[in-house]
Amino acid sequence: MRLLMLANPGANRVYAAHATTLAAAELAVSAPGAREVTPRTVAGVSYLGFETDALDATEAERTAALRRIARQSTFLALFEERPDGLLRPLEVADPDLFEDDLVTIPKYPGKTNEQFTRLLLNVTLAAVECPLDEHATVLDPLCGRGTTLTTAWMAGLNAAGVEVEEKAVEQLAAFLKTYLRRKRLKHRAELVPVRREGKSLGRKFEATVHLPDRDLTMGVFTGDTRSSAKLWGKRRFEAVVTDAPYGVVHGARSDVVGTTGKRDRSPAGLLKGAVGVWAHQLKDGGALGLSWNTHGLDRADLVAMVTEAGLVVKDEGPWRGFEHRVDAAIQRDVLVAVKPDGADPDH
Repeated sequence: MRLLMLANPGANRVYAAHATTLAAAELAVSAPGAREVTPRTVAGVSYLGFETDALDATEAERTAALRRIARQSTFLALFEERPDGLLRPLEVADPDLFEDDLVTIPKYPGKTNEQFTRLLLNVTLAAVECPLDEHATVLDPLCGRGTTLTTAWMAGLNAAGVEVEEKAVEQLAAFLKTYLRRKRLKHRAELVPVRREGKSLGRKFEATVHLPDRDLTMGVFTGDTRSSAKLWGKRRFEAVVTDAPYGVVHGARSDVVGTTGKRDRSPAGLLKGAVGVWAHQLKDGGALGLSWNTHGLDRADLVAMVTEAGLVVKDEGPWRGFEHRVDAAIQRDVLVAVKPDGADPDH
């Protein structure tokens, strides 16, 4: 079946000239059976065309396939391209469990664009080889005020995080408590102190929202991301998804201590000390997805770090189609890698 996906016009404002390229790579990677993904113009309107056999299946499989297509970060509408040249609209149910204001309301300097966060989550989940059931959890070990975490909730996944700035966790807690109360959603949310062996380890925000067919949980520790494994203990995650510091002055998250012990505005020092920790926290078959500023760290060097941590990098075809310019100081790229079975002797 030949399909045409109409992208939300807002995508062009976010990515400028790279919008179509990024959407095509995301679709090729994460839409079920998508192949021959190419831009198309019909009657002056731009679409992404692609072939798929995923809709020629059982009703349940068709519904699941349409849901994954609808979760594309630029998705607006879907059409079947008929042999007579006409377009037949396909009904696609809203795949999100919450209204989009869950991720769009918070505004603050350094916030990753919500659309890009969804793209990063989508392509990482596409690489996951272990089951993604109602217990599946996404970890963002540099979670800031929680855009990745709330995006995971939108997708029906549990969320976990680590954030060095206690104020950011307090702001996340305040927003989520207010949001859930105003939406009249049954929930429990609290910020509690964490102590182990008589020592204070900071605080943890814990939240559970009770939906009609499931509960979703969120937990965020205050602390250094390189201590993530100590904070979360034996807990393992299906996906680790994070947006690394860009190395520009847009907020305290970018001002991290590198391997020299001094302030380091490049992502290299932080990632060198953290990637192995994050890899250890993945389940076998789990996937790591991260974005970073290539001006501060070459892709080849990051691939070497991730490979040394025991992960297998997705480094061919559309997986190499995510590099794009954010501004004069930021050239952003995405890397996704999978943890093979038996890669972690302690797992």
